[in-house]
Amino acid sequence: MIEFRYDTQLLIEGKNLSEDAINEYFNTHFKGDCLLAVGDDTLIKIHYHTNEPWKVLEYCASLGEIYDIVVEDMDRQARGLKG
Repeated sequence: MIEFRYDTQLLIEGKNLSEDAINEYFNTHFKGDCLLAVGDDTLIKIHYHTNEPWKVLEYCASLGEIYDIVVEDMDRQARGLKG
């Protein structure tokens, strides 16, 4: 059984982005694991496992333009199905 089902990945393009602030927000407001928020002040790559990917997308969209969005169902993948 996978605790956090959805592998959520995306890029955020914006201004004055902060890896530290994004990490802190995720750790305070979302339940999940395997967080990566890396980049610079104009482009951040997000990777996160969660059961509520729509909340992640909503927050990230508030920071700038989001693109290259991938949400994969790891439970389906574990059962040999398309994620």
